[in-house]
Amino acid sequence: MLGVMPTSKALEAARETGLDLVEVAPNERPPVCKIIDYGKFKYTQKKKQTKQKQHQVHIKEIRVRPKTGDHDIEVKVKRAKEFLEHKDKVLVNVLFRGRELAHIDEGRRVMEEVLQALDEVGKVEKNPSMEGKRMTAIVAPRA
Repeated sequence: MLGVMPTSKALEAARETGLDLVEVAPNERPPVCKIIDYGKFKYTQKKKQTKQKQHQVHIKEIRVRPKTGDHDIEVKVKRAKEFLEHKDKVLVNVLFRGRELAHIDEGRRVMEEVLQALDEVGKVEKNPSMEGKRMTAIVAPRA
């Protein structure tokens, strides 16, 4: 803390110590400057900026069919849990092809199985609904 002084005197003091005169608060009256290493100052500013970046929420998708095996469903549920733990939303799709549309109850059973398995790490944001030849639900991470 050297107090208020003219710019020329501050530059001279910075040169004597072998450091730089860095303006840290240009909008203040009078402007606030520090005698520090400018490279180190820029580095710490960059570090602060990268820390402030927030995670952008993505929607990840898992697809199953009414005849998907139990182990395959477990693998997909495990992957969906990883997505939810990473704070991403998961879109669960049960796809119907051909005559499978006659057995929507089997697809609903698979959907309920997946949603029940994901219940501990996520909450259902959009309940299962039929949209054409697919049944969809969205699961969001628990806060």
